[in-house]
Amino acid sequence: MLGALGALAAAPAAAQAPARFLTTGRIVRQGPGLDQLVAPGAQLEIIASGFGHIEGPVWVADSSMLLFSDTPTRTVYRWTADNKRTKFLEYSGYTGRMPYSKEPGSNGMALDGRGNLLICEHGDRRLAVLPLAEKSGKRTLTDNYQGQRYNSPNDVVASGSGAVYFTDPPFGLPEQEKDPRREAPVGALYRRAPDGTVTRETTELTRPNGLAFSPDGRTLYVSNADSLRPVILAYEVKSNGRLGKSRPFFDMSKVAGRRPKEVPDGLKTDAAGNVYASGFGGILVLSPQGQHLGTLDPGVTAANCAWGDDGHTLYITAGSFMCRVKMLAQGKVGN
Repeated sequence: MLGALGALAAAPAAAQAPARFLTTGRIVRQGPGLDQLVAPGAQLEIIASGFGHIEGPVWVADSSMLLFSDTPTRTVYRWTADNKRTKFLEYSGYTGRMPYSKEPGSNGMALDGRGNLLICEHGDRRLAVLPLAEKSGKRTLTDNYQGQRYNSPNDVVASGSGAVYFTDPPFGLPEQEKDPRREAPVGALYRRAPDGTVTRETTELTRPNGLAFSPDGRTLYVSNADSLRPVILAYEVKSNGRLGKSRPFFDMSKVAGRRPKEVPDGLKTDAAGNVYASGFGGILVLSPQGQHLGTLDPGVTAANCAWGDDGHTLYITAGSFMCRVKMLAQGKVGN
């Protein structure tokens, strides 16, 4: 008996059971194709909650942390695998002192491949960059196109060449399209070249929102957060990085189960070219051909998602909480 007790006493603390998380929502299968992408028995686990409206998740592999924006409170949060949540950046997105809009803070974020965090800022109406390896503070990457201030940069992605693409709908303006402070007359998608040159790539979509590259970088998917035209378009990426013609990829108006105010939002892709699209009913999983394979439904509107950990975990921002789901599919972290 004493030997058994001694063995128990000597058991390391690491042998304790891992933390358990509440689960939410459901995984909806439209066909067998989804089973090749989602881990067997996977559920959507809530890992953090109590936020205003969270957006823009990005995994920073060097620090093993997930960063995400709480747009109404102007805060970027950090979450780590030991289930710790801390404030990473305050006054993100809007540094003014006077009240501005319902969502003045930062939105989409991405890594640029050189250790910098790209941040779309609603209230300050700019694309900012924050070096993560040094304490030099944020700086403006671009805040206007040909002298006209942006509406409210929404989401961003970096290419392998160092170019940065970002969308600029009017959501962050207090009165959106009708706001008297609006200078850019259209919603647009912009490209900032490595030399700092900014080009307006397309105004085809009225409310451009999420964007993601195909694995080979030759296609850029862009969502339109417009209830009158809730679509995702696929743009050709030319050899010089400029965008070519678009083609229809997916029309969300055909999807049942839409919640009030849901529109196409954030996008990600996996290594096989499948597209993960925030929109009607959750995160829609779409094949490279645009076939709806199924939906990762957190039970509330999902704004965006990001690959994290070893690339086999999909983190989902869902209103006031963050959840995750284990996947067989693998995606690129940090973008």
